[in-house]
Amino acid sequence: MTATGTPPLPPSSKPEDDPDLSNRSAVIPNQTLPFTTHRKKGTSIRSWLLLDSTAHTFRLEAGKHSIMRRTGLPGRDLRILDPLLSYPSTVLGRERAIVINLEHIKAIITAQEVLLLNSKDPSVTPFVDELQRRILLHYLANQSKEGTIDDTNCIIRTTSQNLLPKISQLQSLSEEGRGEEKQGLETQEGTKTLPFEFVALEACLEAACGCLESETRTLEQEAHPALDRLTSKISTLNLERVRQIKSRLVAITGRVQK
Repeated sequence: MTATGTPPLPPSSKPEDDPDLSNRSAVIPNQTLPFTTHRKKGTSIRSWLLLDSTAHTFRLEAGKHSIMRRTGLPGRDLRILDPLLSYPSTVLGRERAIVINLEHIKAIITAQEVLLLNSKDPSVTPFVDELQRRILLHYLANQSKEGTIDDTNCIIRTTSQNLLPKISQLQSLSEEGRGEEKQGLETQEGTKTLPFEFVALEACLEAACGCLESETRTLEQEAHPALDRLTSKISTLNLERVRQIKSRLVAITGRVQK
């Protein structure tokens, strides 16, 4: 009781005396908390090998959005080509492009170019050479049909180092050989060449089938001796060899069906 008769006020409690406040985290101004940080969304840049309609090759470093604008494909279609994701063999036909995911071939085919992923893989190199050869034949056939072919100009404008020998080989072909090449493209309406997209698609399909066929022949060469040994002598080792060959055969059969 004070002299004025007013009861004294209770002493103010300090923050450390308050059990509720002592359990609260102190807020420090201008501090960014971990859960409030905004990470910048990274774009995955990948290396593509571009083959245009004249069989020239270029290296292209591009992200997903750049490829989407270039090909008109949605992002979900590009996920099929992601090497970090496991997708079954797929051929997608879209308005402006064809998406290929067959065995070791991951490609996008448009009306004027082919974009290849994993082109530095040794298993893809033979396919790239064959695709380049077919595109060059398609280009020369179209130019010859239009009467505007100029082999000298074609050689001068070539930027691919490995394309020069191919052009030299084509120049050395006889007229009879070129006639046989065009004969396969003839229809009742006259001489026609396949569209660029179908030429590239055919090369992809044949390369994928050729890969499976090669693996099948190898497996067949291993299977016959293993079965012969098992027939002559039944043992754990011989049974295990046959079991492994059967597992590989089942795996190849599944890939063919996909």
